[in-house]
Amino acid sequence: MEPSKGRKPHLYTYMETVLQTGRLAHAYLFLGPAGAGKGELANLVAKYLFCQDENRPCGHCINCIRIDHGHHPDVLRLKPDGQSIKIDQVREIQHLFARRAHEGGWRVLIIEEADRLTLQGANSLLKFVEEPEERILIFFLARSREKVLPTIRSRCQELIFPPPSPRQLKERLAQAYGDQAAAVAAQLTSDLEEANQLCQAEWFAELQEIVLQLIEACFLDKTEAFFLIEQRWLKVAKEREQIDVGLDLMLFWYRDLIYLTMGLEDKVVYRDHKKRLAEQAKKLNQDQLVAAMQHVLEAKRKLGAHVHPQLLLEELVLQMKEDVHCIK
Repeated sequence: MEPSKGRKPHLYTYMETVLQTGRLAHAYLFLGPAGAGKGELANLVAKYLFCQDENRPCGHCINCIRIDHGHHPDVLRLKPDGQSIKIDQVREIQHLFARRAHEGGWRVLIIEEADRLTLQGANSLLKFVEEPEERILIFFLARSREKVLPTIRSRCQELIFPPPSPRQLKERLAQAYGDQAAAVAAQLTSDLEEANQLCQAEWFAELQEIVLQLIEACFLDKTEAFFLIEQRWLKVAKEREQIDVGLDLMLFWYRDLIYLTMGLEDKVVYRDHKKRLAEQAKKLNQDQLVAAMQHVLEAKRKLGAHVHPQLLLEELVLQMKEDVHCIK
């Protein structure tokens, strides 16, 4: 079984060995963030079991194609309906599995976001997992181990999927959102679903623009900086988590300036703004940039300590403008 680019080959090699030696467990718990490859590996195992080619899984026989498109009658999927996977959904799946396999072989159940099973739904599945019928395979895919019922965990073989690297995540996001948005989002999270949500959010795009305008206003010692905080930043980023993201965006900018002073252009996140970065980098040394980053980190600490957002942002602007004034 060949993983797609950026996947963890040892997990795929392990499952291939298990399949070839006939030591397949009846239930697996795949743990890791969205985008780590949990669903892809579950799909590959299902295709291996149903593939009609000698080179399993071939990816092009009728069964492999049906599984890829979610149309194979003996490969069922269970995922949240709204915020959770409810007991009625579980009962429907159990009813389907009570019948004989359509094609007389394996039956596979892939439970996506299994950490969002309701307690009733998880308990209903428990007997299904405790007393498995022959040639039934269940995959529980989850982000959080602690949110999976302990009695289910104890009956599964667990595999841990490390998160994708920022570079791998950026490559996947760039196809849909472009290099710049992908680069920034990949620095904020290692979770593909969360990164997608950020890239799609209007507030995130607006906040990036506001943060860069604020940094420029501080650098040029413009009074516009306070207007940007009150009239734009705090109206776009209304939640503390969103304000914290804005502070992270500022950190990335100052880190990019440090990278430029060190000649590490390949590590720069704000590549669409290299000209502006280069102009600022000429006027600041590393000590001054580190001090600016410390101001931002202190603002993040105060935000976590529930200091009023407008007060801490205005204080941050005063500190940054003072640094600029000293430079001049």
